[in-house]
Amino acid sequence: MGNKVVAFTDEQLEEYQVCTYLNRQDILRAHRLFRRVTDGNAPKVMTRNASATVTAPYSSLDLLPLLKDNPFRRRICEVFSEDKSGNLNFDQFLDLFSTFSEAAPREMKVIYAFNIYDFDGDGYLGGEDLLAAVQHLTHDLLSPEECNSIVKKVLEEADMDCDGRLSPSEFSHTILKCPYFLQNFRLRV
Repeated sequence: MGNKVVAFTDEQLEEYQVCTYLNRQDILRAHRLFRRVTDGNAPKVMTRNASATVTAPYSSLDLLPLLKDNPFRRRICEVFSEDKSGNLNFDQFLDLFSTFSEAAPREMKVIYAFNIYDFDGDGYLGGEDLLAAVQHLTHDLLSPEECNSIVKKVLEEADMDCDGRLSPSEFSHTILKCPYFLQNFRLRV
């Protein structure tokens, strides 16, 4: 037949399918996309070592059509990047797409959404985190007073223990009431 290069062994593909919410086609599409954002530095035949060591720089990930219009693209990449640089190896790249896939459970999506909004990484969404989220969502088009008013309203509605911040459970309780959350928290490979 032809000289088609196989990117993964069947065993590797099965392993990725078990570890993610992606099917074979999604994994192969993600690999092609990863090769593109690494300017071909990712090997055509992906080894276990290469999947953990070859890295796509954030500057290239930022240009992906799937991410470029998302106001949280930098935070998304930072959250999935082990060193928080925003640069992703192939395994992290797959984790990102797996989490944002339609098949990922809502609880997982809520955890990652919380981590994306937790700009200071303290495990809570305080006023500064919520303010940064509002500014990202509105592309800095609102006045500081309008942004602060939104943060105040969010805390009034969602801060059940009145400590001035949202815990992961308070965030989950609130975000799952939003009818569009699951619909909008996805990316297609």
